[in-house]
Amino acid sequence: MSDFFKNKRVWITGASSGIGAALAKAFAEHGAHLILSARNEQELNRIAATCTDAGAASVIVQPLDLARHDTIPGIAEQILKRVGKLDILINNGGVSQRDLVRNTSLEVDKKLMDVNFFGTVALTKAVLPNMLTHQLGHIVTVTSLTGKFGSPLRSSYAASKHALHGFFDSLRAELGQTPIKITLLCPGFIRTNVSVNAIVGDGSRQNKMDDATNNGMDPDVFARKALRVIEKGREEANIGGKEVLGVYLKRFFPGYFSRLIRKVKVT
Repeated sequence: MSDFFKNKRVWITGASSGIGAALAKAFAEHGAHLILSARNEQELNRIAATCTDAGAASVIVQPLDLARHDTIPGIAEQILKRVGKLDILINNGGVSQRDLVRNTSLEVDKKLMDVNFFGTVALTKAVLPNMLTHQLGHIVTVTSLTGKFGSPLRSSYAASKHALHGFFDSLRAELGQTPIKITLLCPGFIRTNVSVNAIVGDGSRQNKMDDATNNGMDPDVFARKALRVIEKGREEANIGGKEVLGVYLKRFFPGYFSRLIRKVKVT
């Protein structure tokens, strides 16, 4: 096992389940110091215990609601006072969507942007000065393949993920003369409760597991692949099954992809 992440200070949002929980466990197995954040403190405590058993050097549980942008700077300040420096920020928290544009209220569109985009940007801005002061840090943002192409039933979700790509590509360029790294992780279908927790047009939960998600990659497999990407300092990685081919079809055969995405089963 590589000791690259040993004693690294890693803050993970959306850590109470799914990809975030799998990443937390993977970093724990490498002996990292963890800060785990999400809204559900009870689930965070459960994941924290799992991480301690897996070998984490230490675990801090810090509840965080990405939609409450005004609270984020203060929470970040408290965490940075406790840990001193932050080696890796994993922007993973977010919410997905399953509904047609015509059925989705503008309030739901705003919520998706508030959580997925503005919440992530707020936390990044809150920790960036510390990274610049110490001239170290790696900002990793979990987006989605829908950050590379849109698909039915995910209009504002895809928009929020596209926005993250634009923001972090720009930030990477701005930080080009510093040691701070930016990585975008683009998952395909990963077997989590993302579709169960996805919101529909009126803002309620879908409460249903999509077949495509249920048949997706195991989150622990995703986490192992993600850690290899982070260790190598890659700028971007698409991680998933055959759905990753959509990125290349969109790039090289856009007309064909446009016709295909109208018919393909995306749930």
